[in-house]
Amino acid sequence: MRQGFAHQAVLGMGPDDDPAAPGAAITTVLCGHWEHPAPCPVAPHHTRAERDGDELRLRVLFATEPDREQRVRADIDRALGGGELTGPDGRTARWRLLRSGPAEPAVEEAAHLERLARG
Repeated sequence: MRQGFAHQAVLGMGPDDDPAAPGAAITTVLCGHWEHPAPCPVAPHHTRAERDGDELRLRVLFATEPDREQRVRADIDRALGGGELTGPDGRTARWRLLRSGPAEPAVEEAAHLERLARG
């Protein structure tokens, strides 16, 4: 049975780079492409990005079976460690992974995590 988890990361990213690109990179690694039919094959997920100067703070919520949690986290780190993504418009966004790791889900994220766990 799937459970909900949270992951956070901080990236160094230029002001002209697309803040949605790292989330698309995560979706590409987890689902094969940033555009795909539901459901997500490995781990239903949601990524929120917030800029703070030259840093981009990511919060990733995902649901998977507990024995696959570490694999999903490793996939997230692999996606973010790649450091770039070329979008459908041909522009390439670049970033540096500064920090990444597990996070405690916030109380206000509980309903979202439940929806992800249901698939």
